[in-house]
Amino acid sequence: MKGFVGRFVSGLIAVCKYINSKKRVIAAVFIAIFAAFAVFALNAYQNAYYQAIGLINYNPKLTTQFFDKNGELVANYFEDENRLYAKFENIPYRMVEALVAIEDTVFFEHDGINIEAIFRAALKNIRSFRYSEGASTLTQQLIKNTLLTREKTLRRKINEALIALIIERHLTKEQIIERYLNHIYFGHGYYGVRTAAEGYFRKPLEELSLKEVAMLVGIPRQPNSYDPTKNLNLTLARANSVLNRMKTLGWITEEEYTAAVDEKVKVYNDTLSKNQAPYAVDEAIREASLLYDDVRSGGYKIYLGIDLKTQQLAREALEFGYEKILERHKGANTSILNGAIVVLDNYSGDILALVGGHNYTQSHFNRAVLANRQLGSSFKPFLYQIALDSGYSTMDLIPDISRVYVEEGAEENETKEWTPKNIEGNFQGFITIKEALVRSRNLATINLVTSIGLETVHKELTKMGFKNVPHDLSISLGSLGLSPLEYSKFYGMFANGGAVVEPKMVRKIVNRYGVEHVFESEKRQVLDTAQSYLMIDMLKAVVESGTGRAAHVNGIEIAGKTGTSNNNVDAWFCGITPDINVMVWYGNDDNTPMAASEVGGRTSTQPFAHFIQNYLKVYPETGRKFAIPQGVTKSVYNGKEEYFTAKSPLPSGSRATASEDDMLF
Repeated sequence: MKGFVGRFVSGLIAVCKYINSKKRVIAAVFIAIFAAFAVFALNAYQNAYYQAIGLINYNPKLTTQFFDKNGELVANYFEDENRLYAKFENIPYRMVEALVAIEDTVFFEHDGINIEAIFRAALKNIRSFRYSEGASTLTQQLIKNTLLTREKTLRRKINEALIALIIERHLTKEQIIERYLNHIYFGHGYYGVRTAAEGYFRKPLEELSLKEVAMLVGIPRQPNSYDPTKNLNLTLARANSVLNRMKTLGWITEEEYTAAVDEKVKVYNDTLSKNQAPYAVDEAIREASLLYDDVRSGGYKIYLGIDLKTQQLAREALEFGYEKILERHKGANTSILNGAIVVLDNYSGDILALVGGHNYTQSHFNRAVLANRQLGSSFKPFLYQIALDSGYSTMDLIPDISRVYVEEGAEENETKEWTPKNIEGNFQGFITIKEALVRSRNLATINLVTSIGLETVHKELTKMGFKNVPHDLSISLGSLGLSPLEYSKFYGMFANGGAVVEPKMVRKIVNRYGVEHVFESEKRQVLDTAQSYLMIDMLKAVVESGTGRAAHVNGIEIAGKTGTSNNNVDAWFCGITPDINVMVWYGNDDNTPMAASEVGGRTSTQPFAHFIQNYLKVYPETGRKFAIPQGVTKSVYNGKEEYFTAKSPLPSGSRATASEDDMLF
């Protein structure tokens, strides 16, 4: 630009030197005209240059993609334009040939504008007395689609030509092709050739056939008309024109032309997002947005712990349980009845599946993450774990008897009485801790918590990581509220040797430049490994002979606990296998009671079993038996094999008979 100004000033000085006094008026007019033209040209060049910068430094909005743990596409997420970027080296050479053949045959020869084509078009337009033919090069078409409007005025065409010349000076032909094929609209909401290839044909660019290449190249001329999901015959006719042009130019042989014309192409009419796990993706977006504010347009590749096969099984299981409720209760209110399932990897914390509701299209509210629901009896294992860690054994006796608790009221001299009951309405006297948990005896649990001490229980629950724990005996019956996802991590610690692993939805994020951000799960050891196995053994008994019998599946050890909150508002089953834990919840969105027969032992165990049965078919290699850690002793006690540890030994004064394989594992 400085050179241009310098030459302009030098020219003016030179003109002035040769002007005599008699011609000063004419010279002044000449100089004024020359100066005005120069200023106009300079201004036009500057405007064109500043506009061209946007294309030279091309940085379009890109679609963010989510992938499962196996690299399968889970969803696309974008703001205004669904665009996946393809570098020039990844664009098939046949596509470049087809594009140039049909749009700008001399693309690699001109400098941005085609003078010959301009004169040819001008003559044709003059003869027809209307604008019937253009002469835009690919470079100009790119400019028209990115920087300028489509108005047909001389001023805009001049501006377009100037920008084209500037672009060709700063970009290579390959860079221009790359920008063109990534920016142009291909119909159906697809921007860019890679997006169109994966959308229409479910193929990467390098796998496209010549026929598919010709179809894509032909679409941008009239993207809505040539959309193959709407007008396939029209698209194919346009593709054949592209192929014929390539044959005429000698760029494909007669045989290649015939084979391409005869090829039958499969076209898919997919949604733009292709979202196979909407509730999980919503949570992943929330997590990613804590780090990046352009998740919707930044073109990130976000890798999740989700396994799409497991996700599908979880969705089917939730639906299975939902339909079972409707079968039992024809009058159930489907507008509020809902559920959620979370599947976690016990050791890595990866969220393998997350279904936050019965129907995402009806409600985007993610119950798996956002709904804090009362836990009911499903919370009892954590109370019993505190007892074990305090020195109780699984065979120690606790009273299953009724008590009346007196609570001081808000008013002076006001008292309230609380008389908790067992669900069965009876008492069993003294029973073992294991039996109390297996049968989910409310009174025994309350008496146990009273014996340990409410303050001790509160302190130990807080150490485990529970928050907002009530400071009263209602905690014995699970008055705490948690979301299914938050709750899952605590159940995972029993199978994970006493370690709480924070659930992880996002494993890795890669930005458009290839820079990775890897996420690691926080792991906290909160229980002794041997002590945690005692709980696994008791929870196995819950499934084998207790309230969770409906969750039993042949061929695999399952530990778990049922839970039903007051008035059947919430129904839980918290199930653990050697590799995964599965949290199942059902309830009404407005916290009104479900039918009296809808309890955790029925409502939530059945879909759990349904899920595990199908999971084993898909993943037969999954762990089938819980590993017994060191420090655990197996002995025969009262005719049954039971497990003990140094901290939770055999009851004092007992006459246990050691089994032949009584040993430390």
